[in-house]
Amino acid sequence: MVRDVIVIGGGPAGLAAAQTLGRMRRRTLVLDSGEPRNAPSPAMHNFLSRDGTPPAELRRIAREEVGRYASVELRDGRVDAAQFVEEGFEVRLADGERIRARRLLLATGLADELPPIAGLRELWGKRVLHCPYCHGHEVADGPLAVLGSTAPRVRMALLLTRLSKDIVLCPAGEDLPDAETRAKLGRQGVRVREGEVSAVEALGEDSVRLRFADGGVLERRALFVQSRPVQRSSLAAELGCDLLEDGSVVVDEAYRTTVAGVYAAGDMARRATLHWAASSVIVAAAGGATAAAVIDQDLLSADLGLPLPFAG
Repeated sequence: MVRDVIVIGGGPAGLAAAQTLGRMRRRTLVLDSGEPRNAPSPAMHNFLSRDGTPPAELRRIAREEVGRYASVELRDGRVDAAQFVEEGFEVRLADGERIRARRLLLATGLADELPPIAGLRELWGKRVLHCPYCHGHEVADGPLAVLGSTAPRVRMALLLTRLSKDIVLCPAGEDLPDAETRAKLGRQGVRVREGEVSAVEALGEDSVRLRFADGGVLERRALFVQSRPVQRSSLAAELGCDLLEDGSVVVDEAYRTTVAGVYAAGDMARRATLHWAASSVIVAAAGGATAAAVIDQDLLSADLGLPLPFAG
């Protein structure tokens, strides 16, 4: 059987897409490798009606809801390859099974590469954080630290002064801020702690300790770190989709990639004209739902010879 759509990835974007497609009775297969980006976090935020819900619980609820639609199949499994065939596309699973569909929606997400500091990975998503909009409220009014001294890290430190009166910027081996920047930080009460950070460790259940190479320590409620997001899957590149310099898959306003019939949604993709895009759960889900509606319209146009109702 040739499906209408194969959705690769069962996170918020993929499941929201599957729900929309299921409601339109599209024969849809969701293939999920079970590696959600936000798995280390104890709770997700900024999702209306689900604020504070553990990511695993949201996933359970979403899969239960999507599973009610008879035309949608949810399957755990890793996709190793995808190729063009006469009907559209064929994907090969890790166990060798091959499945075909008319359209593909990539929602494989990102993985986070962290600075090579001992202890960061173990505390990632708990007391080592990246997004003040996702986690800042929960650590507000406590002492906070920001790792790094690039312009985005300085901006992060200044932003956090709205949440705490005790902010420390830790260049951690990067160039120290210039005099003008240090003066600006000082006016906002942000201190600069020089020296290389050698390790980060849990301090009880709600704090973190930074150890410096010079023997000093710094105790904070949370440490904000900039990760390097990388594509969790190479499928987009292998299919020939254009990528941006940061590795994001290029999509248009309708979530179409540069390859006909291939769509992408979630934090793995963005428009080339957007130099920054929110990577929250609710934004990913909205993108998946929108992409699914566009795919449904795409298939309708292909079946009945109708013009597409969206630009491009």
